[in-house]
Order: sequence, then structure tokens, then C-alpha cells
Amino acid sequence: MLELAIGIILGGCALGAGCAMIAGIGPGIGEGHAVAKACEAIGRQPECKGDVTSTMLMGCAVAETTGLYALVIAILLIFVAPGRFVDLLMTTIGG
Repeated sequence: MLELAIGIILGGCALGAGCAMIAGIGPGIGEGHAVAKACEAIGRQPECKGDVTSTMLMGCAVAETTGLYALVIAILLIFVAPGRFVDLLMTTIGG
């Protein structure tokens, strides 16, 4: 019975880490779209290259934080959470 509970804990943590990494798709699509639009803007008005580039880089940096937060959550779910949950299970059942 204890092995089943530990297996459920490990499976839940792995599933949660996988779901967290789905958040990495959003920044990739968003940054690609931003760069495409910046290239269009520079192509239409080359004299605004500096302003468009700096604004695009700031937007990409802010968008990238979403992917980094998802990565941190996934790492915590893989390496930290299973040990904590198993310790909690052991103290709850008195083992």
C-alpha cells in the first residue's frame, strides 16, 4: 500500500512538471511573432530601427520570464516536491 502511495506521488509530480513545461510554448510563439512584426516595421520605416529593436527586446525579455518561471516550477516538482510529499506521507502514517 505504501509503494502505491509513493508511486502516485511520483507520478503526480512528473505529470505536474510536464504540464508546467507546456507554458514554454507561449513565450516561443509570442517572441517569434514579436520579431516578425519588428522586422516588418523596420522594413517599412528603416529610420525607426533603434526604437523598434529596443522595444522588441524589452518585450521579448518580459515574455521570456513566463517560460523561466515554468522551468523553475518543473524543476521543483521533479527534484524537491517528491521528497517533501513522501516525508509528509511517512509522518502522517507514523512510519
